[in-house]
Amino acid sequence: MQSDLPKVLHRLAGVPLIGHALAAARSLEPEQIIVVAGHGGDKVASATAKLDPEAEIVRQTEQLGTGHAVRQTLPALEGFEGKVIVLYGDTPFIGQDTLAALSSHPADVVVLGFEAEDPGRYGRLVVTDRGLERIVEFKDADEATRRIALCNSGVMALDAALLRKLIVRIDNNNAAGEYYLTDLVELARAEGHRADVVTCDEEETLGINTRAELAQAESAFQTRARAEALENGVTLSDPETVWFALDTVIGRDAIIGQNVVFGPGVTVESGAEILPFSHLEGCHVSAGATVGPFARLRVGAELGSDVHVGNFVEIKNSVLDEGVKVGHLTYLGDASVGEHSNIGAGTITCNYDGVMKHRTQIGARAFIGSDTMLVAPVRVGAEAVTGSGSVITDDVEDGALALGRARQANKPGLGVRLMQALRARKEKR
Repeated sequence: MQSDLPKVLHRLAGVPLIGHALAAARSLEPEQIIVVAGHGGDKVASATAKLDPEAEIVRQTEQLGTGHAVRQTLPALEGFEGKVIVLYGDTPFIGQDTLAALSSHPADVVVLGFEAEDPGRYGRLVVTDRGLERIVEFKDADEATRRIALCNSGVMALDAALLRKLIVRIDNNNAAGEYYLTDLVELARAEGHRADVVTCDEEETLGINTRAELAQAESAFQTRARAEALENGVTLSDPETVWFALDTVIGRDAIIGQNVVFGPGVTVESGAEILPFSHLEGCHVSAGATVGPFARLRVGAELGSDVHVGNFVEIKNSVLDEGVKVGHLTYLGDASVGEHSNIGAGTITCNYDGVMKHRTQIGARAFIGSDTMLVAPVRVGAEAVTGSGSVITDDVEDGALALGRARQANKPGLGVRLMQALRARKEKR
């Protein structure tokens, strides 16, 4: 990857690659998830804790192959009775149906295979009428074996007790000097256990090893996500310009304009509209709401039904109740806005004092005049009004008018004389 960042932490669809593997694993509702952190282990462990706090981390201090990696999980698997499925943090597209087929297959060892258009340097699966006989790594394969098109994805499912018994018998007597997980197949068969293959489309097994492959994977994900959105009744005005995250949820009859970007954690309910050039992350948009154009919803933004957030508006960690209107050029951070309130252009909640964040509370049906600065912590009551250009530092009671600006003074003729003096100064330079 030509990067200081561990490969599995490079982002695809808004989340690290390992997040895709974790999401796939969670689809099976497993008893436990164990992440083997090798290269860049501290960073991988930290990212995993944020993505899936319940996942257990084990360390592989030396990178000696897939068999060696799985062996590090033995203490965590002690006493577990059931099936173990081995996934890879750089293989993001394994589908839920494929994993279900692996977990339900009756064979003692089940390997996920695929028919490759260009088998290249993949390991080959040697299958007979007795099932999967062995997996041969490309480096160790003869010419006849290399002509086999059925390839190994690396994904495997097997009984936990059998794994504990056999994993310690794997050696590194091969061309790479590594401990191959794939050797489990021959070890199991030697003891009379059956091994078999579940197949999937090649696209599911795409592994990420370069920046170019990461870009190809992003393109593939976005193409699929756009098609699913259209199929589910979402209108995309220009599908090729809309970008989704792994967990984006959009209800039917929602309308998404051109050049809209969804970061992680976004839910848009049915009938909402996101206008062009808007960016959303970690937020919820209720039915009937409109957002944009050129709006930004940040983490913690909660928009009630029929809310309007207009152009060049930024919302962060704020709740806007039903019918609130925030037309343009406004920042609302750490705020609560009551139903049917109107927020004028240029309004800012001054929520940060340099050390702490503070909240602004605006009651129902309040009217916040243009260019109002709300210096938090502060409360504006229901049906209260603030005058344009006000700086509000004290609470405003229900129904009151708050004016917080300096008195205007007009100086007759001074404007003309001032401009004349400035022009004369400019001519002398």
